[in-house]
Amino acid sequence: MKNILTNLFNKKNRGRTLSFIIVILAYAGIEILTHSVRVSRLFTSLLVPTCCYIVLALSLNLVVGFSGELSLGHAGFMAIGAFTAVCVSGLIGSVIVNDILRLIISIIAGCVVSGIFGLIISVPVLKLSGDYLAIVTLAFGQIIKSLINNIFFGYDANGLQFSFVNNSLELQNGKMLLSGPMGATDTAKISNFTAGIILILITLYVIYSLIDSKYGRTIMAARDNRIAAESIGVNISKTKTLAFVISASLAGAAGALYALNYSTLQPSKFDFNTSILVLVYVVFGGLGNINGTMISTTVLYILPELLRSLRDYRMLIYAVVLIVVMQVTNSARVRELVNRISSKVFKKREVRL
Repeated sequence: MKNILTNLFNKKNRGRTLSFIIVILAYAGIEILTHSVRVSRLFTSLLVPTCCYIVLALSLNLVVGFSGELSLGHAGFMAIGAFTAVCVSGLIGSVIVNDILRLIISIIAGCVVSGIFGLIISVPVLKLSGDYLAIVTLAFGQIIKSLINNIFFGYDANGLQFSFVNNSLELQNGKMLLSGPMGATDTAKISNFTAGIILILITLYVIYSLIDSKYGRTIMAARDNRIAAESIGVNISKTKTLAFVISASLAGAAGALYALNYSTLQPSKFDFNTSILVLVYVVFGGLGNINGTMISTTVLYILPELLRSLRDYRMLIYAVVLIVVMQVTNSARVRELVNRISSKVFKKREVRL
């Protein structure tokens, strides 16, 4: 037991262990709170979306923080996963009545389809870098939103029905799954907070496993010095593609969980503002900082909702909080103080073991 605890809290695994502990303790605390105290409906309605945005921010951090590339089209991958999950859930709803199994299949489908699109997009996109890459990924996100905005898809006794640009479908005792600008309507709400926590844990495991592997080291080597990495035989294109595809897949899984939490969902939800918002979460928490990303996403997503009663002053306070916190966290004195406290805490913990 002592050896297990020592391995969990050694210098190499300390961050990984802390991430899992934060998520598990947060889940336990919220579950105890919701079952022992009467909480508001607003609080419970924010649980699943918060989990989705945490997964989305972690996936973006894999590209921006660890791979060193600026992507502004992550909302596009989230949209692909979301509407793929809606279609799959609607198609198998009459065959698989178990909500948990249907949710799992829908999330896997959204994850796989988003990963495929990520692989296709990565071929031309990752030949660029910097501002050019950001502009192209931004364009990709807008293209995906526009395409979904013009898709009409459903099924009836005659099978699957599809129409593009205009709704010419005449369903006979069937059901529309995608209705163009109206998006998905009458979707079964099968997502839950437990599924969101499990998805976060899986995302953490995937990201940490990648970072600690030889592929993760090559990804960070290519980020730090491209020329030096190429000189020792690192395939830059392959490493960046791997990070991009995994990031797209995780974003699709987050979108799938998010879509199945609402009865209606419009494509306009996954616009440029969503990509920028997630990028703010990542930068706010720290590039390459897993725990910081989870905490910042939770705070910044919930804060505007808690300030909703202030109406016109809500976003003003939100912006002021962003500015103040970014100024404080970028202070050398604050970083030195935090490092000093954390080193003392973990040093004492290791001595006790």
